[in-house]
Amino acid sequence: LSMLKTPEQIAGIREAGKINTGILDAVAEQIKVGMSTDDINTIVYDYTISHNAIPACLNYEDFPKSVCTSVNDEICHGIPDSHVILKSGDIVNVDVTTIYKGYVGDASRMFMLGRVPQDKKDLVNVTKECLNRGMAAAKGWNRIGDIGAAITSFAHKHGYSVVRDFGGHGVGLAMHEEPFVCHVGKRNTGMLLVPGMVITIEPMINAGKEALYIDAANNWTVLTEDGKPSAQWEHTLLITEGEPEILTY
Repeated sequence: LSMLKTPEQIAGIREAGKINTGILDAVAEQIKVGMSTDDINTIVYDYTISHNAIPACLNYEDFPKSVCTSVNDEICHGIPDSHVILKSGDIVNVDVTTIYKGYVGDASRMFMLGRVPQDKKDLVNVTKECLNRGMAAAKGWNRIGDIGAAITSFAHKHGYSVVRDFGGHGVGLAMHEEPFVCHVGKRNTGMLLVPGMVITIEPMINAGKEALYIDAANNWTVLTEDGKPSAQWEHTLLITEGEPEILTY
């Protein structure tokens, strides 16, 4: 029952989601070849502060920046860096989490820079469809395993692997809450999705094998072990009696 949000809390999370969406829109308007990932961090920080919100990533368990920027073979938790310059052909995930009046919104988007090879485009597009299918399965009274099953079947159909060490999660009153939402699963298994729950779905899809490692230099950035690219899309959702409501539109 503690996972269920009240109408007042849902309204607050919805407002945080609007600001979070605005941040990603601002990044979309400005991101370009030749920009550093730290420039993305500046966009995120400035927009967040100007809207009287807080970048949830900043200083979270000593994370040093306001956003995660994961380029090419980086799966997640990439740290913005003035020395990492975006090049034509890069794909980059920008993962933003925002606190507004104590409520949290969380979403990420993929961006493709310049002339992106077709194999990377396909990965980005299939990953977005994995998110769409996962969200379609997140109906009230379905189970978390239904989400993972929908994502996994589509990813595997295209020859990709699904990261299971990291996944979606409850969100809204804190950055990470129960339940854990694995993107690999079997239908009709796992926790019941009850109306009033707020979760993220954020599939991380690898072009190659599922195996990963964490960069020992910063203890944050997660990379594919085989060096092949990875993609991720994310939304915050409210579970309802029917189709989920996307709170980071």
